[in-house]
Amino acid sequence: MPKVSALLARLTPRWITHSIRNKLLAMALLPLAVVLPLLVGALVIWGNAAYDRLLITKVRSDLAVARGYFAQVLGEVGAGTHAVAASHTLHLALAQHDLQGLQALLAKERGRLGFDFINLYNPQGALLTADWSASNPPAPSGTPLTQTAGGKTGADHSATGQASLALLNATELLALAPHLADRIHIPLLATRGASPISRSIEDRALVMLSTTPVLGASGETLALLRGGLLLNQNLALIDHINRIVYPQGSLPFGSHGTATLFMDDVRITTNVRLFQDQRAIGTRVSQAVREAVLARGDTWLDRAFVVNDWYVSAYEPLLDAAGQRVGMLYVGYLEQPFRWVKYAMLALIVAIFMVVMVLAALFSVRWARSIFKPVEQMNRTMQRVQDGDTGARVGAVQARDEIGALATHLDQLLNVIDDKTRALQRWADELDAKVVARTHELAQSNTSLQQAQQQLVKSEKLAAIGQLTASVAHEINNPIAVMQGNLDLMRETLGEQALPVAAELHLMDQQVDRMRLIVTQLLQYARPTDYAGYVEAVDVNRTLDDSLVLVAHLLAHTRIEVVRRLQATTPIGINRQELQQVVINLLINAIQAMPAGGALELRTHDQPDAAGQPAVVIEVCDSGAGLSPAVHAQLFRPFFTTKNDGNGLGLWISVGLVERYGGSISGANRRERGEDAPGAVFSIWLLAEPNAPDP
Repeated sequence: MPKVSALLARLTPRWITHSIRNKLLAMALLPLAVVLPLLVGALVIWGNAAYDRLLITKVRSDLAVARGYFAQVLGEVGAGTHAVAASHTLHLALAQHDLQGLQALLAKERGRLGFDFINLYNPQGALLTADWSASNPPAPSGTPLTQTAGGKTGADHSATGQASLALLNATELLALAPHLADRIHIPLLATRGASPISRSIEDRALVMLSTTPVLGASGETLALLRGGLLLNQNLALIDHINRIVYPQGSLPFGSHGTATLFMDDVRITTNVRLFQDQRAIGTRVSQAVREAVLARGDTWLDRAFVVNDWYVSAYEPLLDAAGQRVGMLYVGYLEQPFRWVKYAMLALIVAIFMVVMVLAALFSVRWARSIFKPVEQMNRTMQRVQDGDTGARVGAVQARDEIGALATHLDQLLNVIDDKTRALQRWADELDAKVVARTHELAQSNTSLQQAQQQLVKSEKLAAIGQLTASVAHEINNPIAVMQGNLDLMRETLGEQALPVAAELHLMDQQVDRMRLIVTQLLQYARPTDYAGYVEAVDVNRTLDDSLVLVAHLLAHTRIEVVRRLQATTPIGINRQELQQVVINLLINAIQAMPAGGALELRTHDQPDAAGQPAVVIEVCDSGAGLSPAVHAQLFRPFFTTKNDGNGLGLWISVGLVERYGGSISGANRRERGEDAPGAVFSIWLLAEPNAPDP
């Protein structure tokens, strides 16, 4: 610590160390100029990151909703196909080889299920009939079932009866549903940030496809039923997804949500707009999203540039039956409104902190002025007295705290010293006149008489000086004690904040010690014990309130609630400063025992001793961890402490102060005393009429 203090002293500019004004201003303003901007910066960075995380969390939940509905539609394709394959009407028409009836049935079921196609094949994969060929029924030996869904034939795939995604070329789709030809040809539009491509037309198809066997009574396969839903330019599906994920009014600040289905990296159906009424079908995803989602299979949860603006976006890959990534599902919402709201919030936070910093700086400067102005006045007064101006005084000061009281006591002390000095000078002059007169009378006597006269003069001088010394010492000692008490109280009240003015306070200590030394030299002619201090009738309730004011700066940085139960009515005889020193020590220990907050309870009540003499008990209770047996055994021993920065003398000194007045201090856990609360309680017992302290 000495090395650290020396280093700080070397680093501190001389214009600060040589003036208490500059020290107090620096102590008040440096935390505001350094700590508050750092807090603002940290809060802005944290708030920006937290706000972005909220947006990402929102879009992740939106993607989960869209994914759930997409999976539901895929399941409905499979379930619908399976239901048609198991229908009695289909089996009856198939048994009667009624192709017209089968076509009508398939057309009806396609409309009911909302499919784009539903076809019937023989067990070998040749098309028997389809709803789209009702006007031109195919021959019973229609076109064989082509390979789809990752190379599986219809016979291979029919055993599953589950719907899956399939990426088909134009020939494969037209073999399934030639009436959908106009939906698969999508012109590719130049898109900002997309990977380079040589194609200008996208003619593949992304299909929800389900193939289910039509089983006979014995379990044999009578036919294969294939139904599906083309996702290319399926505006109804994507608009429904968007309405589910982003219903009207779900996004604040004028933002709007979008949803898209991709085949590979091409938007095949979307409600993202190129212009007012033109959808961005045929545009492509950015290269960064393509590499993350289609190349690596990751889910993209971040901001992304979508066609012509930035969106908070979520992309996840779509897999076919073989587990290959054939497209993407996207949801997102416009980022700009949220970005402006975020900037506005951050600007508001910064503005609030700036206003608080300015107000705090003005308050701190005004507060610091109330401290250094009286100290500067006292310093100038002491310098004038030292230069020989015995009439110099501090005068009236605005401060009504300990510093103001110290300035008043300093003026009173200077007045007493000035009065006693004049009286001493007057008595000395009178004595000298008497000595001169007596000497003149005895000059005519012989040598023995002259010697006797000299001895008598010396005795009279010593007697007069002794009487004067006792009187002066008695009158000066009281103001000295008041000044020293106020200095000690000011240090204890300011705590570490007194460090910047330690040099000035030390100078005042030196002056007080100098006066005390003069008094001590004078008291060699009187009984020193007659001037050791003073005792007064003290209101313990008021002393507790005053002590709380002195530790208010410690309580301000905690979540501690102060509870007062002050019921004592008997004043006690004690030195007020010594009692306050004991109480403040117990209050500081209680605050340090509750670093996470709690309740600080102060109680007083009358409790006579065994002989019926009036007495008072003061109790300081905390809600901390309490006293362990090891701590309780050494609680009042000197140099024992549980704190890293303590010296272990606080309680030991407090015990000595209280015992001087016939009182006592004890400590215990609150539960041990029958209280239903955690923590420790320290009790001070004091007599109304104190016993004389032991010599």
